[in-house]
Amino acid sequence: SKTLSFAKLTQQSMADEQFESTDAGGSEFVPQRANTIKKNQHCMIKGNPCKVVDVSSSKTGKHGHAKINMTGVDIFTGNKYEMMCPGHDNIEVPNVTRTEYQLIDISDDGFLSVLLDDGGTKDDLPLPDGDLGAEIREAFDNGQDIMVAAIAAVGKEAVVAKKDLKE
Repeated sequence: SKTLSFAKLTQQSMADEQFESTDAGGSEFVPQRANTIKKNQHCMIKGNPCKVVDVSSSKTGKHGHAKINMTGVDIFTGNKYEMMCPGHDNIEVPNVTRTEYQLIDISDDGFLSVLLDDGGTKDDLPLPDGDLGAEIREAFDNGQDIMVAAIAAVGKEAVVAKKDLKE
């Protein structure tokens, strides 16, 4: 009877504990075999989230494994990266999300203030460099209502496109 009371005590103490819940889809990466990666998919190349622009494979060699050559363009910087790995290796595929926001304001230090779906605001998106940033700034200064599209992966988020908001 002592073991029974210990089991009940253990169940009771476990029932009293509070556990933090986490988002089940919060993983930044999903493993995928290198020989199943296709052109226009995303994968991590040399630690950078890239969109694959070219995939080729070599013949099976002396040890029976094909090598996969991949070329990708970094989705944030536009830099080109190459990788070679055995076809049976698992490589990391980042979870890339694209979100559209309505632009509310551009701060003096170059950050965009955008409207979220829940009515709140997000103020930490940097104004992109180059032509896109100039287009967004010009459209905003001219009083146009615009939407900006941002992609997010591996803990980073960047604006990649703009479009006019048609009434």
